[in-house]
Amino acid sequence: MAVFRPFKAVRPTPELASKVAALPYDVMNSKEAREMVKGNPYSFLHVDKAEIDLDPSIDIYDEKVYEKAASNLKKMETDGVYIRDSKPCYYIYRQIMDGRAQSGIVGCASIDDYLNNHVKKHELTRAEKEADRIHHVDTCNANTGPIFLTYRAQKNISDIMNDWMKAHKPVYDFVAEDGITHTVWVIDDDKLIKELQEDFAKIPDFYIADGHHRAASAVRVGQRRRAANPNYKGDEEFNFFLAVLFPDSELKILDYNRVVHDLNGNSKEQFLEKIKKAFDVEEYNKGMCRPQEKHTFGMYLDKKWYLLKAKEGIFDPKDPVDNLDVSILQKNVLTPILGIDDPRTSDRISFVGGIRGLEELVRLVDGGKAVAFAMYPTGLDDLMTIADTNNIMPPKSTWFEPKLRSGIFVHELS
Repeated sequence: MAVFRPFKAVRPTPELASKVAALPYDVMNSKEAREMVKGNPYSFLHVDKAEIDLDPSIDIYDEKVYEKAASNLKKMETDGVYIRDSKPCYYIYRQIMDGRAQSGIVGCASIDDYLNNHVKKHELTRAEKEADRIHHVDTCNANTGPIFLTYRAQKNISDIMNDWMKAHKPVYDFVAEDGITHTVWVIDDDKLIKELQEDFAKIPDFYIADGHHRAASAVRVGQRRRAANPNYKGDEEFNFFLAVLFPDSELKILDYNRVVHDLNGNSKEQFLEKIKKAFDVEEYNKGMCRPQEKHTFGMYLDKKWYLLKAKEGIFDPKDPVDNLDVSILQKNVLTPILGIDDPRTSDRISFVGGIRGLEELVRLVDGGKAVAFAMYPTGLDDLMTIADTNNIMPPKSTWFEPKLRSGIFVHELS
């Protein structure tokens, strides 16, 4: 059974929460981050992307960047931007985007559960990205970005959350610049905290929805602290990492679309003929082609939309990975026709999150790219099945929205 425990959060004062809260560090580059923080000295990007406070010539992985992150976080605490709760609590974090709400519990997951696969993964991580966040967490002595976890919904937990939200005022309630509402409640009732902790202990597994690199890095730091403290007891904060745990019933995965920059030497006609070996292809004349079911794809090529339907026999419906639409496209189009063997390293393919709309696919192809594929969103049941069977999804299979804001909660490791 998995562990999910309360903690003493370091969090912003209510009047500054909206200014502190920032998008995750990995959804923008340094130049974009510098623009985002103009006029806002409280933005958590000063911690998560501290290079923005240094000369642009300094490498983003320079030791000075991590030292600046730690000093910025410390200054926010000493200046009263942050407060520290006096006892371990759980926190409810609700987000509303386009009228859809998702509410999760903020707490700390166990690094042992991660290592023993009770916190299940579905993606591979890259060593260089891990190394950056390991250095950041270790130097800051804190988890600064929450891991997005999910679990199969439990009625009692949902009832507790809903009852608490109805009966108590939130400590934060603001609308961010992107129109997403962020609301936080503090659960500080000891009896209820104990009940929640017991309910979480009955859940066999948690699943990483988003934040594989942050999770892996937090675990590595915990292992380092254990090695440096061989007499550790197991209840020290470095044995746990910051996470928000959402019931699967409230989450939505958006499409994660593909744009290929060239046709790998094929003419338009040759490309279409090769596509037809694995797909039924028809021109789509009803506007932009958004797939409405699994194993169908929208394709935009030379100012025309096409609907592709995967033919029987080109995938194994009993294989959880082979059955994914991203796998079907990779195995039958991207690799054999377009010559993209590894989409993680190829510079001939771009990935476009569904939040940007199909209009972005049209813009890119009309602007010079060769072809775009609109995907049907991967299902949360697919994600869980793949994680349960210890399989790995192909890269860029899922896009979750809304993103968790960083800086609302900080978990100190000591």
